[in-house]
Amino acid sequence: MNTKRGTASATCLFMLILVLTTALFPCKAFADEALGDVDTPQAPKTTNSQASSSENGELTKVSVSEDATSASIEGTSYAVCDFARAQKGSNRAIDGTYYGYSYLVGNETGEFFQLIASESYAVAYVPAQAAQTLGIDIDDENDIKLLKSYLCALDGKTAAGSIPLSRIGTWHFTSNPTYEIGNIRFSFDQEINGTVYASVIGTDGSDLTDSDNPNYFKPSFADFGRLAPANEVTVNEGATGIAAAGKFLSELDWSPLWVTLKTTGVAIVFIFVLGLLAAYWCLHLSQKAKNIADSIFTIPMVLPPTVCGFILLYLCGRNTAFGSFFIDIGFPLIFSWPATVIAAVVVAFPLMYRSALGAFENLDTNMLDAARTLGWSNTRIFLKLMLPLSWSSIAAGTALAFARVLGRQLSGHHPHYSHRHLLRVDERERWRCLVLDRDRYRIQLHRVPVHQLVEQPHYQIP
Repeated sequence: MNTKRGTASATCLFMLILVLTTALFPCKAFADEALGDVDTPQAPKTTNSQASSSENGELTKVSVSEDATSASIEGTSYAVCDFARAQKGSNRAIDGTYYGYSYLVGNETGEFFQLIASESYAVAYVPAQAAQTLGIDIDDENDIKLLKSYLCALDGKTAAGSIPLSRIGTWHFTSNPTYEIGNIRFSFDQEINGTVYASVIGTDGSDLTDSDNPNYFKPSFADFGRLAPANEVTVNEGATGIAAAGKFLSELDWSPLWVTLKTTGVAIVFIFVLGLLAAYWCLHLSQKAKNIADSIFTIPMVLPPTVCGFILLYLCGRNTAFGSFFIDIGFPLIFSWPATVIAAVVVAFPLMYRSALGAFENLDTNMLDAARTLGWSNTRIFLKLMLPLSWSSIAAGTALAFARVLGRQLSGHHPHYSHRHLLRVDERERWRCLVLDRDRYRIQLHRVPVHQLVEQPHYQIP
């Protein structure tokens, strides 16, 4: 018996550790891929900072900021800041005029270097005024290598799985706003209605991205950035090693985990007690009554979560005596933390109940009767015989119920997209509720105070 108890305890401990480990992964709120477009070019948030390249394969140490927007090289007179990579541009006309396949740069001309790349080559534009101020000579091989090192280092951290700039072998540098390669015209620093664009168009004004165009050309991406004196640019490199791990853990959103563990911990106590009592009670019913009770107790296990949620919402509302009682005493259950516990108990109770009932039914009834003939009370028999002999099944049912509650809580949490109300209950957010707009035949999210809905069940949509 001791061996069985030890095995059951070890199994339960392993299951709990596995569930808790799995629960940590949804806590990280992942940032969206910032690929950028013509309207909002942005650099993805990265935590890498490292080094980069030159044409002859030699590495130049480039310090890249944690957000991959600035970089510097020790001993140089200038650095790069406000870097961004635009993965996609726009091929639409602007105010009725077609300017080519365009990328949004900013609002000021002569401030940003601009690079447009295809799979075979890249064209980089360095404003003449910036080059003169910083002493950059685009005809000097060493200056070109330095610029490449900056651009490749920053672009490599923002490529987001796309073609990195370092893989492109042929580069063209210019300080002229217009640069032509064959029948392809690259235009930089184009100010259109107060906005600056970089674009690619045919020398005859045709759309190069049209597959029927004999000069077909489709840019892969574009890079932009500001060249500034080195002493004006601050590069905050990301943490590495243990420091990076510590920062990662410190940036995790732990609140879903803590709220979930608190809810699960309270709910599992009620589930454990109610499951054992319900199983013990059913054990002494007639077969017909037992079948009816068993069907009622196991209904939540087969109902879809949405149906179960609507039933609980109805029962806890003003339409029932149960819900009205709590509303009248000033303690409405709807959208409250106790409602979270109630919902967790309802959905996980059948697992505990069925495990305990099956264990009790497998006990030797002759042994229990013998205990009664020795003068043992039912309470003593339950605590001293039934529980110890059924402990392995009870422990398994407890672990399954715990995992069910934990899984239901965490599975509905999607950062930036949805927040399951059962997961994060905040008094300041109790106004959030769905209201059916019957006039427009759609569901809308309105800021309606819960107490107003409670007091006015037929709340009129503003």
